[in-house]
Amino acid sequence: MGNARLLIVEDDTDIANMLNIFFSGQNYEVDMAFRGTDALEKTRQNLPNLIVLDIMLPDIDGFEVCRILRTNTRTSHVPIIFLTQKDERSDKLQGLELGADDYITKPFDIDELKLRVQRAIERSEIQSLTDPRSGLPAGRLIEEQLRKIIRQDNWTYMDLRIQHLEIFEEAYGFVAGNDVLRFTSMLLTEVVDELGSINDFIGHPGGDCFIVITWVEDAKLMQERIEQRFNEEILSHYNFLDREKGYLTLTDNSGRSVRAPTMNIAIGSVSPTQYEFTDIREITEMAADARRKSN
Repeated sequence: MGNARLLIVEDDTDIANMLNIFFSGQNYEVDMAFRGTDALEKTRQNLPNLIVLDIMLPDIDGFEVCRILRTNTRTSHVPIIFLTQKDERSDKLQGLELGADDYITKPFDIDELKLRVQRAIERSEIQSLTDPRSGLPAGRLIEEQLRKIIRQDNWTYMDLRIQHLEIFEEAYGFVAGNDVLRFTSMLLTEVVDELGSINDFIGHPGGDCFIVITWVEDAKLMQERIEQRFNEEILSHYNFLDREKGYLTLTDNSGRSVRAPTMNIAIGSVSPTQYEFTDIREITEMAADARRKSN
């Protein structure tokens, strides 16, 4: 479960710091929020794999935080474990009705909480709800969005692919490749937040492929901004010499040195304003074809 991202939402600094130290020692990436509004902002900026959420917070309570997250397209899938001093049956039912995945009462056993966190993240990944590297919706959640939009108008579906990621991983290793996937997830989130709406959807079907679903009127500028930012900012993942050269030098199977290109992003998009779709596979196939033709 290493490198999964946790957001701890707890206004008691002693408990928050204890959880931070413990889960960081378990190889989780831990972020903390002491207020409900801060939790919403941190979730928007960097999607966690799971949220440990206290009910009693100094501004809005955990129930309201959960409700807002569950009604936002981009955060509705994130597992939530309520952490609270309340042990009333009505409170547990309210949390579960709002879509919480689990509930643990203070004082709690830290090892029990660790197991609940592990199992919630594992369930999410096994059910193909999220990609373990980017934390973005995957598999079934993407299919659900496609079935939803095919009955609607005025949307655009973007198919995005990181070109030459496999070459980069060959030179720099899979850990650096995973950093690129997380970078891409954060970049897409920032651009969609800037130019889109809370109902826009970002997904990671797997590997070097991502998707964005947005409104037709936002799509053109959003695509241009993603391409411009990615192709500029991705260079920071290379060392100084490779950035200066503008290419990688690799050794082929015969021992010769060959030049390999640096990464860029290719995007293809489709919309019901262009085509009439009868099946969700047509959406993904046409967008992939548009992306290949954009190269």
